[in-house]
Formats: sequence, structure tokens, C-alpha cells
Amino acid sequence: MRKLLGFCVLVVLISSSNGNGQSANKEAEEALRKGNNAGQNNDLSTAIINFTKAIELDPKYVLAYNNRGIAYDALKKYEESLADYTKAIELDPKYEVAYFNRGFTYFNLKKYPESIADYTKAIELDPKYVFAYNNRGDVYNALKKYEESLADFTKAIELDPKLALAYNNRGIAYDALKKYEESLADYIKAIELDPKLALAYNNRGKVYNALKKYPEAIADYTKAIELDPKYVFAYYSRGFTYFNLKKYPEAIADYTKAIELDPKYGDSYYNRGVAYKALGKTKEAEADFAKAKALEK
Repeated sequence: MRKLLGFCVLVVLISSSNGNGQSANKEAEEALRKGNNAGQNNDLSTAIINFTKAIELDPKYVLAYNNRGIAYDALKKYEESLADYTKAIELDPKYEVAYFNRGFTYFNLKKYPESIADYTKAIELDPKYVFAYNNRGDVYNALKKYEESLADFTKAIELDPKLALAYNNRGIAYDALKKYEESLADYIKAIELDPKLALAYNNRGKVYNALKKYPEAIADYTKAIELDPKYVFAYYSRGFTYFNLKKYPEAIADYTKAIELDPKYGDSYYNRGVAYKALGKTKEAEADFAKAKALEK
């Protein structure tokens, strides 16, 4: 039976001027301000229109390129966002935020060496850039270079001892190394710092599941779902734990919810098929196995 741990990468979105790359053109600054406001209201199309206007008024407006890149990133228009971040860097090679944000886009594109290079450059420009360490650690986790990721998350924690996400992400690395006690300690700390961090509950549940502490695992997955009712992996993981307890109807219900939230996630179909098979529902099992196989193509 297959399972997957889901985790997030945090990106700091720079949505207003911080002293770098400002414009002397008042109309351009006003367009930037309108774009920022639209972006904060999740009106990304309007944000892009205004950032583009700011660029037309001042073609060297670093912040406008950076912020338009953020808007494109949110729309998953990664090539456009890369172009904007690269332009911002061309205009201001010491603007660490543009390297950071481009690193995030490269991560989304699974271009991990490029992502690491950009985060490293951001750190070179600002050695106390907490989120650059955190995000580079995420890339190392994706590459299964856990010693490197542990070093980065530990540095992020050293710089900001209250950064819950860094504890959560270091917990992921410890979990991958099967250092479960260290992993649990980090998830517990993350939850203490941010009791609404659904990720940390989900990930702690995964460790409890590995330790065969199934009631604790279910409690954590349930809490993650309570905090985020659309958390696909929490339903999926709770279904996996119910299966381990031979509570097949409950497992099927959770896999079904995971499928409802993400119809293209093949593992949910596969594992639901296994649960159906355990109940002797061969027809339903075969249908789920076929769907899982089709999604692999």
C-alpha cells in the first residue's frame, strides 16, 4: 500500500515597497500601490494590469517586475514569473528578494539545482534571510539530501526560534531518516508555536502511524482536517491508518473524500481499491485499480 506525505513550501511575497527598487515616477508608484491592493484581495488579473502599467510608466521599476512575478506565480504562470524575477535581478543584481522568489518558482517547476542556486544567492546577499534557509531546506528535502536540509532548517530556527514552519520541515527530514523521536519533538514544537498549523498535525500523525500509535495518528489527522477541511492528504493518511486498524468502511470513506477533493490523485483510488478488496468487493476494487493505473499514464 502506498502513501504520501504532503508538505508546503513557504514563500514570502513582497507586496509593497521596502526601500529597494522604488520609482521616482509618482504615477508608477500609484499603479504599484493599486496592484498591491488588488493582489492582497486575490484579484490577480487586476494586480497584473496595474503592475504592467507601473512598468510601462517606469521600465526600470524593480518592485513592479518582482510583484508582477508574484502574481504570475500565484496563477501558476511560471515562465512569466521567471521572466519578471530575472528582469528584476538584471535591474538590481543585489535585490535578494527577487532571487528568493525566483528560487520558489524554480522549485515549483522541479528545477532543483536552479532553485538552490537562487536561495544560496539570496543568503549570500542577506545572511540572516530566515526564509531563504527554510526554503532551501525544502529543496534539499525534495532531493532527499536530508543532512543538508537539517542544517538549513536548524539555521532558520537559530535565526527565528518562533518559526513554526521550520520546525515542521525539520521534522519531515528527521522522519525521512527514521529519527522519530526528534521528528515528534519538532512537530510538537511547531504545534505549540502555531496551534492552527494543519501541516504539523498531519505530519505528526504520519510519525504516530509509523510507530503504530494508531489512535494518536487518527486524532492528529482529524485535527488537521478540522483546521483545513480541504486537506487531501489528511483524509488520505487517516484512511491509511483506518486500514491498518482494519476499519475498512472508514478507510473507504476517507479515500472517497480525498478523491472528491483531488480526482487526479491515483494513490487514493489504489488504496480505496485495496480496502474494497479486503471487504470482498471485487468489482469496486477492480474499478479503482483500473482508475489508478489510468492516472499513472
